[in-house]
Amino acid sequence: MKFGSGNTIYFIGIGGIGMSALARYFHIQGADIHGYDRTRTPLTIQLEQENMHIHYNEDIGLIPSHPDLVVYTPAIPKSSAELQFVIESGFPLMKRSEVLGELTKNLYTIAIAGTHGKTTITSMTSHLLAQANLPFSAFIGGISNNFDSNLVCKPNSTIIVVEADEFDKSFLRLQPSIAVISSMDADHLDIYHDHNQLIETYNAFAQNTVPGGYVIVRRGLKVNTLEPVSTYGINTDADVYATNIRVLDGRFLFELHLRNSETKEVAMLLPGRHNIENALAAASVAELMGVTIEQIAHGISTFTGVQRRFEFKVRKKNVVYIDDYAHHPEELRACISGVRELFPDKKITGIFQPHLFSRTRDFMDGFAKSLAMLDQLILLDIYPAREEPIEGITSTALLNRIEIQDKLLCSKERLLETVSNLQPEVLLTLGAGDIDQFVQPLQQLLSSW
Repeated sequence: MKFGSGNTIYFIGIGGIGMSALARYFHIQGADIHGYDRTRTPLTIQLEQENMHIHYNEDIGLIPSHPDLVVYTPAIPKSSAELQFVIESGFPLMKRSEVLGELTKNLYTIAIAGTHGKTTITSMTSHLLAQANLPFSAFIGGISNNFDSNLVCKPNSTIIVVEADEFDKSFLRLQPSIAVISSMDADHLDIYHDHNQLIETYNAFAQNTVPGGYVIVRRGLKVNTLEPVSTYGINTDADVYATNIRVLDGRFLFELHLRNSETKEVAMLLPGRHNIENALAAASVAELMGVTIEQIAHGISTFTGVQRRFEFKVRKKNVVYIDDYAHHPEELRACISGVRELFPDKKITGIFQPHLFSRTRDFMDGFAKSLAMLDQLILLDIYPAREEPIEGITSTALLNRIEIQDKLLCSKERLLETVSNLQPEVLLTLGAGDIDQFVQPLQQLLSSW
């Protein structure tokens, strides 16, 4: 798929993390990029500064006449006036996943999937490949701090690294040379009728691996595929594993064991044992790509993470503030336990914004159990995203199930005042909705203490 100078591409939902990466990619190729999103965010402002044309009110009059391609995301409702106009006009129209599938054809594709961890693994894998100066491009489902972008685009790329999204079964459009699966926990049950169907779809993703390719999975996951399966994990019976894990001066140290190399000690900036597993997944890919263990160790030690993935915003003696995208019970458990390991003697306060009524309904008990790991909880209303309310599914209902004493429901309007009154020692913001709008104000508030 080639679009460059002289082509016009229009994006419906350009502010999404996957959509914006595609917009950036085609912009680098020379295409004229236009787009719509309902909210102006720091990311869309960056796109504007990169000379893309974006509007924030649905207006078919602002759609370029006869675009060469229109790209849309499944998050856009079918009732969208702009989407309906494009369909009726007969403009070339593709889903984001279809475009990504076309872009990866005829390239050595590394596809990283999993209900948790895939953004960090994708970003870290890209950073490790960069250590060896390999000719690759990468589409990352978050803003990588090392690249300051969700897109890496090296000249004359023959390798492409993509975050393989299970939402809407998008990742089935990929045919990877290396497929990574980090987790297959129940999620997106609005798309998958049950957990078994999700697992079956992950198996189908693994089976899409090209002949002679590799499937890499976290130790303990079962996948059905004809290709060789390699494992990673904090288990000595995995193919790539870590031993002698310890914390020194706020950093994890561990011994890295690859398939065909000597053991190497690695220091990692990222907190949390789940991030050690993410590093092992990235190292497993990098070794297959010919990156040396010295380059891998250096890459892990210099990897500074992804925005909104266990990201330290304030780190002072009297207060610590960490922001995390966690929006599933397992992600919350991993984040909170990671914080507890780093700050065992501190009171941990979490601000959580549930994401989607359906997810809150499906995992109500799981959310209650994970959030009970906090010492203190500030709960916001459910962020609806693309959904209508579901009767009986509210933040109040969730709050009543959480078995800790120190908990409260808070409006977004009163959040900063509430945090100021509580004076937390360690504060976490957790969620995938618009809670990110409070990160900078909270950072400023806590930095002033």
